[in-house]
Amino acid sequence: MNNSQHKTAQRLRRRMRIRAKVSGTTERPRLSVFKSNQFIYAQLIDDTTGTTLAAVSTEKSKGKPLANAKEIGVAIAKLAMAKKVEKVVFDRGGYIYTGKIKAVADGAREGGLIF
Repeated sequence: MNNSQHKTAQRLRRRMRIRAKVSGTTERPRLSVFKSNQFIYAQLIDDTTGTTLAAVSTEKSKGKPLANAKEIGVAIAKLAMAKKVEKVVFDRGGYIYTGKIKAVADGAREGGLIF
């Protein structure tokens, strides 16, 4: 197993540990974050019905990655407020809570979400 496979396996183990504890409901959906090498994705998920309430992703990246991540957080918060959702449970997807993941969370808090 090379280093990148090992890192991915570690992240997936962390993700499963988090998902065992974090679950979204209709009143308090799960704000799930995923990042690839180029893009960042965020979605609100109601785990009781298994539906995605809202989703946002970066388009072609124009600015700095941290600024794009913060914009994603603000955008998902705006969509959540339109659906009358104020409280969410944050699911960092196995990533360490720093950098882009923290920027998404800070942007969502700025947008008015509580978690």
